[in-house]
Amino acid sequence: MEKQYPSGIYRAGYAALIGRPNTGKSTLMNTLLMQKLAIVSPRPQTTRHKILGILNGEGYQIVLLDTPGLLAPRYPLQEAMKKAALQAVEESDVLLMLTEAFTDPAEEKEILGLIGKSSAQKIVVINKSDRVEKKSILPLIRHYRDTGLFREIIPVSALKNDNIDALIKSLADCCPAGDPFYPPDQISNAPERFFASEIIREQIFLRYGEEIPYACTVQVRQFRERPGRKDFIDAVITVERESQKGILIGREGRSLKAAGEAARKEIEAFLNRPVFLQLTVRVREKWRSHPDLLKEFGYL
Repeated sequence: MEKQYPSGIYRAGYAALIGRPNTGKSTLMNTLLMQKLAIVSPRPQTTRHKILGILNGEGYQIVLLDTPGLLAPRYPLQEAMKKAALQAVEESDVLLMLTEAFTDPAEEKEILGLIGKSSAQKIVVINKSDRVEKKSILPLIRHYRDTGLFREIIPVSALKNDNIDALIKSLADCCPAGDPFYPPDQISNAPERFFASEIIREQIFLRYGEEIPYACTVQVRQFRERPGRKDFIDAVITVERESQKGILIGREGRSLKAAGEAARKEIEAFLNRPVFLQLTVRVREKWRSHPDLLKEFGYL
C-alpha cells in the first residue's frame, strides 16, 4: 500500500536563503535543521560559500542553500561570493528572502529586482521579529504583499525559534511533488574537512577585529581518521600580509593557540569524536584578488 503523507503527496525541492549580509540566513538554516551546520558571527560576510543543508520531515525533503550576503562586490573574492548566491537563486524551487524587522524596505529594492526575475516560489522571512513591537511589522507585511511577488510573508525569530514551524510548513507546501534527492539520514553533501575549515574560520571571525577575519582563509591539508586514536587534522590559515600573520599568531603564539583550542572543541562536537588539530599560518599577498589563488582555495 502506498504511504500516505499529510499533504497527500511527497514534496522535494531546493530552497535558497538570500538577502543582504547579516540578516540571519545562517542562523535560520541552523534553526531549521536543529543542528549547527553553517558558521555564524556578528560580523557581516561571514558566509563565503553556498552551503547545502537537508531538512527531512513527514512527506517532504527541503534542500536548503545558505548563501553569502548580496552586496556590491569590491574585489574578486566578493565577486565569487555574489556568483555563488546568484547560482543558488537559479537552482532553487523556492526563494526565501530574509530581511530584518527593523529594516527600511527601500534597502531591499535591488534584491526585489533580482528575485522578481525568477519563476521560483517566493517567501519573505522577516527575521529578528522579537526585537521590535509586533505592530511595527504590519507596514512591512503590507509593503511586501503589495509587490505581488510573494506567496507568503512570515515574521520569525531564527535565534529564538519563533514561528519556525509555520515557515517549515510553508516551505514544504512550496516544493514540487517528487522523490527525495538525498537519503533521509543525510544532513549535507559537503565533506567533514569542509566543515572543519569553516569552524576554524568562525573562530577567527569571533576572536579577531578589524581586517583580520576578512583577510583570512582556511584550508584543511590533511584529515585522517585514526581508529583507536584521535583524528588528525592539519589546517593552514592564509593571510595577505606579514603584519596580519603576527596579529593572528599573537605574542608567543597565544592567540593562535586559543583560537585553535576553541576550534578543536567545536570540531569535536560537530564530528562527535576526538581530534588533534594542527594549525599553521602563511602569507599569500592579495589572495582575495588573485584568480589562481581563489580557485586553489575553492572559491572559483
